[in-house]
Amino acid sequence: MFFTHRAQHLVLHHAGPFLIALAAPLPVLTDGLPTRIRHFSGWRPVARLLRPLYLTLQHPLIAPVLFVGLIYFWLIPEVHFDAMLSTDLYQVMNWSMALDGLLFWWLILDRRTPQQGGLGYGKRIAILLVVIPPQIVLGAYIVFSRNVIFDVYEVCGRAWPLDPLTDQLLGGLLTWVPATMMSAIGVLIILSFLFRDARKEDAADVSHATP
Repeated sequence: MFFTHRAQHLVLHHAGPFLIALAAPLPVLTDGLPTRIRHFSGWRPVARLLRPLYLTLQHPLIAPVLFVGLIYFWLIPEVHFDAMLSTDLYQVMNWSMALDGLLFWWLILDRRTPQQGGLGYGKRIAILLVVIPPQIVLGAYIVFSRNVIFDVYEVCGRAWPLDPLTDQLLGGLLTWVPATMMSAIGVLIILSFLFRDARKEDAADVSHATP
């Protein structure tokens, strides 16, 4: 079913990573690791080796392109056809979506302030706004198409007797509406971070001004 596939990727690429990044679980997860793993000397060389790649993927110009680009890439009909019929390629598709989702939302929902090394709030909001139109265009294209775009489901079959165009319409809506809403929610959260920092600065100014 195409629409269940889109629902799966909505969770893997949007909702799941969004909630994980919002929870900021890394300090707790790190503290919960066994001592021998936390103090394993091999982590530092690995971290130094991967840092350039991580910083490249987290660049504010590259992150949104990669975020939207992966959605488009895996929905190219020929690529999608092969991915749905190959177990290995299917795993690559799902893992790439999940990992990219984590990287993207980790960048956007980073609890660090710009002064602490986090990305500026204006840039975060700009990124969220930039990724909205391409997802709307892709979702609308799928929704309003009068032809079956993804014919792989005619080959592998559908779990329920659903009309192919209806299946495609539902999948297009999932690509279009919830993804856009996630960006809107992200903007609201970033604004809450901004207001939080402003309140802290005001409180600090008042405390310094009080004799």
